[in-house]
Amino acid sequence: MTWQTPIVVHPPAADGRRRVTLRGQDVGSAHDDRELADLLRSAGLGEADIALDDPHLVEWRGAPHGWPTT
Repeated sequence: MTWQTPIVVHPPAADGRRRVTLRGQDVGSAHDDRELADLLRSAGLGEADIALDDPHLVEWRGAPHGWPTT
């Protein structure tokens, strides 16, 4: 099995929200870092696992870490 980051933040949608998957499971979508961290905590991750700039934990697809302004 190929190794992959546990958290994937997918490309921004037209409304600026980004879909989030955790270990391949959809956990929702977020509009900013606060919402993303809330989603991940709700999915059972602890603070140490929510290092949004750590490429070993989070893969930002389609756009770098950030959120489009709407």
